Amino acid sequence: MNEREMRALAGEVGAALRAAGWLCATAESCTGGLLAGAITSCPGSSLWFERGFVTYSNAAKIEQLRVSPDTLERFGAVSEETAMEMAGGVLAAVPQAHLALSTTGIAGPGGATPGKPVGMVCFGIARRAGPGIVTRALTQIFEGDRDAVRTAAVRRALQAALMELGKA
Repeated sequence: MNEREMRALAGEVGAALRAAGWLCATAESCTGGLLAGAITSCPGSSLWFERGFVTYSNAAKIEQLRVSPDTLERFGAVSEETAMEMAGGVLAAVPQAHLALSTTGIAGPGGATPGKPVGMVCFGIARRAGPGIVTRALTQIFEGDRDAVRTAAVRRALQAALMELGKA
């Protein structure tokens, strides 16, 4: 997926968010700000994007997103549990946001562990529902080098946002 196609996909997310009257925020680990970068490459994104967190270290996940140290110890930084806590933590930290997307994974070339291969990315999606927050997660394994994994993860996060908004 080239830059223009990525911007078009992010623009679709923006149109769906604007139609819903929602703001989006992000929490990124393995994508290191690329998701927020894809979003903000769209003209007018300030109308639907509130902010992004890059929480690469476990300490940042704990301090900025309230990810539980117990979750990180039990499941690891690359887990659906952590991804959901990251996304939920965004909405806790940013009351004006309605939808949060998170990414945490192993972009490579190293870092694989048993059961967690290079290319594995966990995504968290959180949205406000009445007085609470609903979260869900998904995991996907992408092929290719570090750049390919990170780009594919951004694309998948944007697709997940469209699904959450009922537009996919």
